[in-house]
Amino acid sequence: MIFDEQTFAQLSNGLVYSAIAVYALALLAYAAETAGQVAGATTLVADSPARSRLAGATTMVAAPPSRSRRLGAVGTSLTVLAFLLNLGGVITRGLAAGRVPWGNMYEFVLVCALAAGAAYLAFLSRRPVRAFGVWIVAIVLLALGLAVTVLYTPAGDLVPVLDSYWLVIHVAAAITAGGVFTVGAIATGLFLVRHRLERRGTTQAPKGRYAATLPTTRTLEQVAHTAHIFAFPIWTFAVIAGAIWAENSWGRYWGWDPKETWAFITWVCYAAHLHAQATAGWRGVRASWFALAGYAAFLFNFFGVNLWITGLHSYAGV
Repeated sequence: MIFDEQTFAQLSNGLVYSAIAVYALALLAYAAETAGQVAGATTLVADSPARSRLAGATTMVAAPPSRSRRLGAVGTSLTVLAFLLNLGGVITRGLAAGRVPWGNMYEFVLVCALAAGAAYLAFLSRRPVRAFGVWIVAIVLLALGLAVTVLYTPAGDLVPVLDSYWLVIHVAAAITAGGVFTVGAIATGLFLVRHRLERRGTTQAPKGRYAATLPTTRTLEQVAHTAHIFAFPIWTFAVIAGAIWAENSWGRYWGWDPKETWAFITWVCYAAHLHAQATAGWRGVRASWFALAGYAAFLFNFFGVNLWITGLHSYAGV
């Protein structure tokens, strides 16, 4: 069988749809594991109210039943399989287009989903973050679904302004940072949920059932900080590389184009977060809101600017 561009394009589409299907199964498995953990935490609280009051929220996390653990393991296995299918879809898309596969919004979303999955699996190999699985998979599944239904663009040549080696450097850095920022955003959100529970000092309230199954605030804060401290320099490099590319293409390093402006806003939010984490009286909950604002700015920079705002970067391909 001869593999031409059309064949690679069809193969890429098939692999992406397969990844979506497997990610959907992984989401169900992770959701079932989470439900089992919540039920276990609720049972523990109901059976041992006195012990719950004494132990406090930081230690009263029910061990998940064996069935829940198996479902979580299945979810992780399915996530790895879906990640590999996504990887295959990205590679074959590049072969179909004859270039790096991030020249439009559809391709960028495919690769960002890949980066988020890779970041989650990397953290999972070193940290107890399987509680992130249901959220990571949900975000990746939503992104891939949006890509194939709304953003899809047939494989083709690049827009002339993108035909540069800076496309590889600048966009690859932005994709990597975005994937790790996704893990950081989830860790930050769950940190706020868990912190609220630990501040109450009890797991008996109905609203605390899910929070009681999460890792401790210390673990969540460490994961979030690791993600942000790793991704921030990469995002900084992406912004600098973009400025150099802009000088090569348009004769100026910075022009406050909408995408440049929102990239800078994202940088400022994450810089403020890291500074707040190093400042007494700001670290913890207050600093976390800067991180969430940074991730919101990152998402708007990609979706909002590309779809709704006209500028020099209006080449989404949609």
